[in-house]
Amino acid sequence: MELEKLQPKIFQEFQRILQSGKLSHAYLFSGDFASFEMAVLLAQSRFCDSPIDALPCGQCRSCRLIAENDFSDVKVIEPEGQMIKTATIRDLLREFSSSGFEGQSQVFIIRDADKMHTNAANSLLKFIEEPQSDTYMILLTQDESRILPTIKSRTQIFYFPKNRAYLIQQLEQEGLLKSQAEILADLSKDPTQAKEFAQNNKLLDLLKACERFTAILFDSKNLAYLEVSRLTQLASEKSEQEWVFQLLTFFLSKNYDKRETLSYLEAIYQAKKMWFSNVSFQNALEYMVIT
Repeated sequence: MELEKLQPKIFQEFQRILQSGKLSHAYLFSGDFASFEMAVLLAQSRFCDSPIDALPCGQCRSCRLIAENDFSDVKVIEPEGQMIKTATIRDLLREFSSSGFEGQSQVFIIRDADKMHTNAANSLLKFIEEPQSDTYMILLTQDESRILPTIKSRTQIFYFPKNRAYLIQQLEQEGLLKSQAEILADLSKDPTQAKEFAQNNKLLDLLKACERFTAILFDSKNLAYLEVSRLTQLASEKSEQEWVFQLLTFFLSKNYDKRETLSYLEAIYQAKKMWFSNVSFQNALEYMVIT
């Protein structure tokens, strides 16, 4: 399974849990690296027709429908806009009281659980505190600090750190140099995004230009000021300009041992705020250099 490569330790732990028949009714998955894939696997384990060593086969009707988010007893909840509304969770809770269509079990996966309205989060506590025997709740978050302490204390928490080595290997297989692969691995949140980055030639050009610009900045402010125009020509679109700010912040941070780094990081932060306030991209970068 690809999941076993993405999160080997967590995969092995859940395989042990499934084999022992001790799957908890409420989990909090902190981190975005393969956490949803693990939640789907656990959901499949409740309905799989042909499990292998307690793991879902991935091929039967139930496994395929769950993977396609088309299985009546597995619900995936996501934010509408920037929030998961209280009404959405209340509708979900009403389903808790009814039995499953396909069997006795029900699985509810809530993505970006940190975006639940406070009232919505409080509504979940009743289920978490008094779970039904065949109902399972899996909360996913990239920002654990925004999850209510009362929810965290009543769920089993698993952490899903980025598997940097896996991403580097994947990026090198896409044809990137090791140095490029290491940088994009740090910037990627998951394998899908890493592949998108590797195939984005403009991003690779910006990466090289920003690395060059950072080296010049530490060597000579005057030369860096002249280099701004070249960087501006390369990043003509708003999305590209946003990438420049992110890449410059990344490369500056890698020079943490140099005494100028903190002042440059503050300058790039202020420059980005200016750019958000409709100051031209070139003027914002020039400000960063001369500050």
